[in-house]
Amino acid sequence: MLLHHYRFYPDETLFDVERFRQELTGARSPIAPFKAALRGIQACLDERFRAGADIRDLIHGRAWCLDQLLAVAWEQHDWPDDGVALLAVGGYGRGELHPHSDVDLMLLLERDDDTPYREPLTAFITFLWDIGLEIGHSVRSLSDCVREAEADVTVITNLLESRTLAGPEPIREAMQARLSSDRLWPADHFFEAKWQEQIKRHYRYNNTEFHLEPNIKSSPGGLRDIQMIGWVAKRQFGTQRYEDIVANGFMNDAELQILSQGQAFLWQVRYALHMLTDRAEDRLLFDHQAAIAELFGYRDTPERLAVEQFMKRYYRHVTALAGLNDMLLQHFDEAILRAGEELATVPLNERFEIKGGYIQARRRNVFRERPSALLELFLLMAEHPEIDGVRADTIRLIRDHRHQIDDLYRDDVRHQSLFMALLRSGGNVARQLRRMNRYGVLGKYLPEFGRAVGLMQHDLFHIYTVDAHTLRLLKFIQHFRKPEAREEFPVAATLIHQLPKLELLWIAGLFHDIGKGRGGDHSILGARDVERFAERHGLSPRDTRLVSWLVEHHLSMSMIAQKRDITDPDVIGDFARLVGDENRLDYLYVLTVADITATNPTLWNGWRASLLRQLHTETKRALRRGLENPLERDDWVRETRNEAHSLLAVVGADMACVDRLWESLGEDYFLQYAPSEIVWQTQGILDHGDSNLPLILINAPVDDMAEGGTKVFIHTRSVNDLFAATSAAMEQLGLSIHDARIATSSNDWTLNTFIVLDDHGQAIRDPERIEAIRRHLVEELDDPDDYPQIVTRHTSRKLKHFHVPTQITIEQDPANDRTLLELTAPDRPGLLARVGRIFMEEDIALSAAKIATLGERVEDVFFITDRAGNPLTDPQRQQRLRDRLIEMLDISG
Repeated sequence: MLLHHYRFYPDETLFDVERFRQELTGARSPIAPFKAALRGIQACLDERFRAGADIRDLIHGRAWCLDQLLAVAWEQHDWPDDGVALLAVGGYGRGELHPHSDVDLMLLLERDDDTPYREPLTAFITFLWDIGLEIGHSVRSLSDCVREAEADVTVITNLLESRTLAGPEPIREAMQARLSSDRLWPADHFFEAKWQEQIKRHYRYNNTEFHLEPNIKSSPGGLRDIQMIGWVAKRQFGTQRYEDIVANGFMNDAELQILSQGQAFLWQVRYALHMLTDRAEDRLLFDHQAAIAELFGYRDTPERLAVEQFMKRYYRHVTALAGLNDMLLQHFDEAILRAGEELATVPLNERFEIKGGYIQARRRNVFRERPSALLELFLLMAEHPEIDGVRADTIRLIRDHRHQIDDLYRDDVRHQSLFMALLRSGGNVARQLRRMNRYGVLGKYLPEFGRAVGLMQHDLFHIYTVDAHTLRLLKFIQHFRKPEAREEFPVAATLIHQLPKLELLWIAGLFHDIGKGRGGDHSILGARDVERFAERHGLSPRDTRLVSWLVEHHLSMSMIAQKRDITDPDVIGDFARLVGDENRLDYLYVLTVADITATNPTLWNGWRASLLRQLHTETKRALRRGLENPLERDDWVRETRNEAHSLLAVVGADMACVDRLWESLGEDYFLQYAPSEIVWQTQGILDHGDSNLPLILINAPVDDMAEGGTKVFIHTRSVNDLFAATSAAMEQLGLSIHDARIATSSNDWTLNTFIVLDDHGQAIRDPERIEAIRRHLVEELDDPDDYPQIVTRHTSRKLKHFHVPTQITIEQDPANDRTLLELTAPDRPGLLARVGRIFMEEDIALSAAKIATLGERVEDVFFITDRAGNPLTDPQRQQRLRDRLIEMLDISG
């Protein structure tokens, strides 16, 4: 496997140089034959790619063809002497050219004075542009090379990868001599600079290989990570082949195979990207993933989409490459940067010691003699937070011996005890489980987890693979234990210190999504898996039931908070019966918050925080009251009304006016709102007096995490299309509605409250913005006959790519004498306004709505009746409503 220089034998079936020279002789202009040759070469390469040719032959073959063309082009120009050479540098210097890779060239001058060469150089570069070559070029003298390379590590990196295409080879040899490591950029300085360069590059991609739309060149585990190994090895050892790194003892044959196979796969993907997009594209965008999956022969199955199968293969390769990059660079660090250091050594036991802050095995056969040490090492790191990591030689030993983890190993009580000791250690368990995953131990010990490695769901809701999401969830659980977490996660950060057995939360987190990709309900499958794990690891029946219940119901709390009316005592009562006790509730709350936060950074906001906090608080009250003594609706109404009445009396409200107003509101109003909200709304209505203009009250939250979003209360004459008008007006303002409570008084005045966030998912606090919103809503809602134009903001590429068929579910809510309509559809501007228009035309009254945006789709729940306030029980009317919504939303999408 070649490192920088390549060998490619002439292939006349790809490009016949002598025939091309003959064609040039008879041509009126050389431009047309060169263009035709370039087209022919690429067409031949593409045909071979589609036929399954070895990708290395194609990449090196294109470089060889360009070598021949450029040499001939060089001959077409007159050069004053032998003081200039044409060099391939960078990727082209390595002999690697994808269909639209830049052809990186350097015109190297022996002397500083470029005067004699200016005219032919200009003519040569212009000619290359004219024939359609995508070149990147520079003109440097030998002294320029030294000066610029000394100042910039990227320059010397480029120049190290150079080949002479035309002109005297001794000029390039003179350059290499001047750039040798004994003159500038010695190996340790070069390595440090390149390592910092990689750290910054990885940071731009959030230090993860698991991007939804990865950059196959620059993301962690991408082609640049492979090149990084080559650059450092070349500077340190002067190697030209990756096999030479093996010979120098810095890589073994198995690691060379990982490198070779990973590079070949990424080259295939990159070639396909360039070919399909007809440009230099390194981003594996949604638009291209499905096309490449089809090109590579993947097909949909009942369990997994073709694109998900393809992306799983991608993630497995880049995960292996990223781990190899980490290990080898750490190896170089120990051998180059720290070669002369006296590192302090602290024995831990007879098997392990800490050297220079890193744990290492005390002898090379430790894992063969004592296989349990494969788990003991991670337990020791959890117990000793001062350990920074694992030394490279020991990482390699782990990788070489992890095959010992088989069924017999997993069934050994000594190993089971070690794994449970890690979970119970009280240390940073999440970090050690991430390390176990990085070194391939976790998937071996837990085969269920191993099957989930690289498993991606092709949507915008799940933006990480199952394994990456799971490890992020565990990382957030660890974060909740820190004092600084109390600001953003006040409830979770408090509850986590009250959980009696933290290891049960680690276990539930590990298994919550482990059933995905196997067909069937992943929660049920995961619950069965975790039961087997718990029984095998000696958990008590009580603890086994708890972790199984947590996995089976890990979605319940978020689903109820976001899709059900949690102001309804019956909803709270049903959830309390599902949970059963406060201990389960607290475990489930912490798991739910970690799950949402780890799924997608955009999902956790103040609104979801407030919903979960409210559901947790009300359910805890119900449990403390006793499941046999649920709070009846009449009691709920009476308690809320009395508390609000007392608060209004304290602030000096006219209680006679309050009582008259409340007579028209009905009992449901006092179920929907907290006493403080009722006080705010009541004061606003009374202060508004007899004005004919709509009353718009806007309340900005003091604390997003405590209050959720900005509340907009609308009190005006009830008209049929008010919800549609309000939705359209808010979308014109760039607001997203996350909750709607719709109520009408007995004298036909609305009592509607909306929770809104801005385009960034944040509450609105700016007083000027709030006043602008208020004025706009007053103007739009003053005359609902002037229905606002449905907003048509630009739909992003990501939203346009996915087609999510509209799904409508209609069921009855007999406890509240209404119908529940659940809508799942592609997200797009104006959706709520369109739904509101259909409701208006079908004579549907809306009593409440729960709005949830999950990546590229929305999952909205509407509580509806007919205009007379009766539930929709007529099957024909239900079907007509369903058909109209699907037709309207699918066409508009």
